[in-house]
Amino acid sequence: MAAALIFVLTLVLVLWRPRGLGIGWSALAGAALALLTGVVPWSAVPRVWAIVWDATLTFVGLIVIALILDEAGFFRWAALHVVRWGRGSGRKLFPLIVVLGALVSAGFANDGAALILTPIVLAILLQLDFPPTAAFAFVMASGFVADTTSLPLVISNLINIINADFFKIGFARYAVVMVPVDLVALAATLLVLGLYFRRAIPERYRLEDLETPARAVRDPLVFRASFPVLVVLLLTYLASARLGLPLSVVTGGATLVLLALAGRWHRGGRGAVLPVRRILKEAPWSIVVFSLGMYVVVYGLGQAGLVAAVRTALVWCARGGLVAGALGSGAISALLSSVMNNLPATLTSALALHRLPAIVGGHVREAMIYANVVGSDLGPKFTPIGSLATLLWMHVLERKGIRIGWKDYMKTGIVLTPPVLLATLLALALWLHVV
Repeated sequence: MAAALIFVLTLVLVLWRPRGLGIGWSALAGAALALLTGVVPWSAVPRVWAIVWDATLTFVGLIVIALILDEAGFFRWAALHVVRWGRGSGRKLFPLIVVLGALVSAGFANDGAALILTPIVLAILLQLDFPPTAAFAFVMASGFVADTTSLPLVISNLINIINADFFKIGFARYAVVMVPVDLVALAATLLVLGLYFRRAIPERYRLEDLETPARAVRDPLVFRASFPVLVVLLLTYLASARLGLPLSVVTGGATLVLLALAGRWHRGGRGAVLPVRRILKEAPWSIVVFSLGMYVVVYGLGQAGLVAAVRTALVWCARGGLVAGALGSGAISALLSSVMNNLPATLTSALALHRLPAIVGGHVREAMIYANVVGSDLGPKFTPIGSLATLLWMHVLERKGIRIGWKDYMKTGIVLTPPVLLATLLALALWLHVV
């Protein structure tokens, strides 16, 4: 009971954030309470840190890279190209924006897509003079796709990194399994979004007053360097398991290169265009504390019986074979994510999967591990509290004067999420029969 109360209190603090209390300090307060009351032993803290440090530092590095490229004009440049490719047709622009969101989410994490792409899309929509119903459709689509297509790479979601680290899945193996699955998720997302918002999408839009993509570039040096840096970063990620390099070290190296270029460190700072200090200040450093604190709280919840209950449910699903195991594992993590946020949900499911009995075969176990990722990435779209990306997305919109209530969000999420989740889990099960 104490563990459950501490978890609920922590989740309330994270969502409410009284007097500007950030998510990091909220989670840390819950962890401190769990430790002081004896719900979690102090000896668990080093074990928790060993699990979360690489994932959270990798995530922070990716967001810093995304913020640097955003300040340099990289994402606005890309968005303006996409708008021009639409050739004035709203029916063409809508799927193009969804695909752009999927690419940003894949390379810069779902939180990066929510934090950076949403305001850019919104600004362009206002410039194109879209009506409110059309703006709502495009904004909802950009927020929805940030999570549903954050599957392909380990770096595409904090959830992915945590699971890959926890179960020792290499970057290349993860990509082999999940890139095709993500393509199915993208196709399903395009289909359900297109059907749901078909009446809200305008037939035509004007391009005459839209700025050229070249004018969006604020720092040509960083912009030009971003392409080779990102290519080298991806190649190093692919070789990281063989080289024995933590993802945070690889990401940190690329981050330092872009920071050095943006700050013109080779010139002693002369000629710098981008506000490097502000970028570093805006980086989500609190996510490190949040991950550690929330995992300590979830550890206590697991010790109190939640992990055992989830494990029992997973064993029951595994008895039906690979497809049933994948569907069951994905559904459980999706349900937990929608109720208790996907970070504690995936940690709970990961602990339960780690303790599965030996009778659960290796192929079925692997399918359930990947299904946990799918459920934790897609399941949060049922409710606004499901993921940090959604909370960030709603915060960005509120700052722009757009408020989407829980009722409107859930009315959309409950319709859109189930078909995408089901299609993606089935694709995962079928693909694992091949690879």
